[in-house]
Amino acid sequence: MPETWGEEVTGVILVGGKSRRMGRDKAFLPLSGRPLVEGVLELFRSQFSRVLLVGDREERFADYDLPVLADRFPGSSLGGLYTGLSKADTPYVFVASCDLAYPNLEVLRGLCALRDGFDAVVPRTAHGFEPLFALYAKSCLSPIKEQLERGEFCAYAYYPQLKVRYLTGDELSRLDPAGTAFVNLNTPEEYARIAR
Repeated sequence: MPETWGEEVTGVILVGGKSRRMGRDKAFLPLSGRPLVEGVLELFRSQFSRVLLVGDREERFADYDLPVLADRFPGSSLGGLYTGLSKADTPYVFVASCDLAYPNLEVLRGLCALRDGFDAVVPRTAHGFEPLFALYAKSCLSPIKEQLERGEFCAYAYYPQLKVRYLTGDELSRLDPAGTAFVNLNTPEEYARIAR
């Protein structure tokens, strides 16, 4: 485990999604012989000494022998991030959704290595921000809570209030040359393409 961040960062996996578009539980879709969530979990366990699952689904994840935290603001990924960040014992969390097809070790390491002096370290691709494979400091709690209490659930609307380091362009492509780090699965059609 990397000494530089293994003890400073808690891995937070968001498992509370309803999978409405998929029609079945995305976390447990088989890919390469195992449920999707286990790819993220294996990566996190290799890098962080603490891992939390966030979502109102304790029974579904009982076999993983990890804390499963109920969302304090149910119904959004931002609420899940807030829950994980508020419950973590470390100064930072690294958050990921449970439905990433190819969680990328090099991108994770690159984001964690840039954390000093920033409230958040977030990939930004040609498609926009990737707030659900990113690193956040405890200093994010207050602006996230204020936004949630206003009933706004955008996963990155509070970024202008923070000192954010974006990982972009060449920096990102060097770590993810295949461009697959942020492939997540939302529909049966997307899953069928990846499964093939």
